[in-house]
Amino acid sequence: MQYRVVAVGRLRDAGVRAACDDYLARLKRYARVEEREAKDEARILEAVPGGSRLVVLSERGEQWTSEELAAWTARWEMDGRDVAFAIGGAEGVPEPVLERAERVWSLSRLTFPHELARLLVYEQLYRAYTIRRGEPYHRGS
Repeated sequence: MQYRVVAVGRLRDAGVRAACDDYLARLKRYARVEEREAKDEARILEAVPGGSRLVVLSERGEQWTSEELAAWTARWEMDGRDVAFAIGGAEGVPEPVLERAERVWSLSRLTFPHELARLLVYEQLYRAYTIRRGEPYHRGS
């Protein structure tokens, strides 16, 4: 199983890029993960490999705790299908992408720049794996 994070646009901010790279390196100790960039919202689905489970980030989605995300990652691994996370740009995610999604995940009721949303996805996936392994990174309740 492999995770793919499909995001619209490039990470232009060097600090955000460095933070993403840090969490990607940490996450790769636990799971296979790949980053794909789509030129625009209309091309998101082109970057999602066929047969992948699609999880779309949208303010309309369900909010999960870190523990709930950890449980989802365990289920997804047991299923064995690749998982693609889709992050829209300034225009959000088009309706056809939302319709194709198996899950719609909201990081918060707040609106984040897509660059920060990407960083949060990497951090939360890393956190999910440390929760599952009982490692001390996560100090939640």
